[in-house]
Amino acid sequence: MTTDARLAADIASGAGALLLDIRTAGLGSADGRELGRRGDIAADAFILGKLAAERPEDAILSEESADDRSRLERSRVWIIDPLDGSKEYGLPGHSDWAVHVALWERGRGITAAAVAQPALGAVYASDDDSHAVHAEQLPARPRIVVSASRPPAFVDAVATDIGAEVTTMGSAGAKAMAVLRGDVDAYIHAGGQWEWDSAAPVGVAAAAGLHCSRIDGTALEYNESHPYLPDLLICRPELAAPLLAAIARHATDTADSGRVAMARAYIDALVSHDATKVRLADNAWRVENGQHTGESGEFIRDELENGLQYQAIQAVRDLSFHEWGDNVVARFVLDLGATPTEVTSVRITEHFDIPAGAIQSVMAIIEPFATERENR
Repeated sequence: MTTDARLAADIASGAGALLLDIRTAGLGSADGRELGRRGDIAADAFILGKLAAERPEDAILSEESADDRSRLERSRVWIIDPLDGSKEYGLPGHSDWAVHVALWERGRGITAAAVAQPALGAVYASDDDSHAVHAEQLPARPRIVVSASRPPAFVDAVATDIGAEVTTMGSAGAKAMAVLRGDVDAYIHAGGQWEWDSAAPVGVAAAAGLHCSRIDGTALEYNESHPYLPDLLICRPELAAPLLAAIARHATDTADSGRVAMARAYIDALVSHDATKVRLADNAWRVENGQHTGESGEFIRDELENGLQYQAIQAVRDLSFHEWGDNVVARFVLDLGATPTEVTSVRITEHFDIPAGAIQSVMAIIEPFATERENR
């Protein structure tokens, strides 16, 4: 029987080839976001089919599929991201997107993993020692890679402390493999991630001898009830101590919990009109001022991106969260207007029910916004 690591590599390679075909056919004729969705759906179906045929008894946690909670009772769980970096996938000339396939085993953690970077013609696997890393003298000017869209607020201060330079890149897998290849020396993330974002990159990187941990130095845990991981550090082993010390000095913000992160992603989509990262249950529903305005996750996601009522939203401000149990309440002010000089503001109180890894319901109260002067 094929080993788990070889199976992960074969599946990642096959999904990557499929994604290249879809991308070649779609670039220039499809919207970048739509192209990313096509790729996500097709690659997810491909990977699920292969795992069902080769490892039918194992559970699966995938970004693109509903979270089957029975995985929490299983001893083997595949954690997959069919297309990491869907934004970059939809942009011509970008190679920073990847396919992630990892196996978690109870009591052992990630035991097999592969990351494919199809645009580079590369597949990195946890059983391949050709990229084995050994501790060396600290580089004179270390290179740190971070997310282009969500760089850690503290990264410049950390870079100054250790004399490093900072660069950006898309896709967690692409950034982690850049460390593996030696293109950069460290990858720091603190903007929130999901288990499928890092499981395979961490599996490959750790097998090669790189340091992998949370930014406070604690272990990365997978197949958790809520599959959210706030932060990540992957670096050359000799950089781990100075980086962790510098991060401890400068990382003062408290990371979002998984539920708050999901509520924040929904609120961000009100302004960006990009619901790619909004996790909604298939049967999610929404009520606004007592009116039902959404009866499925797909409908709500489409409304966030294309609904005319959201197109006038200019900004969210004064945002705060309160969390208890499965509940998150967000309070904020929403600025709306056809132009920057014609702005009307409303006050929003939004309740999210998030029993597991997706938003089940959204209940919003929308009120006229009155300034302190108007209230006198």
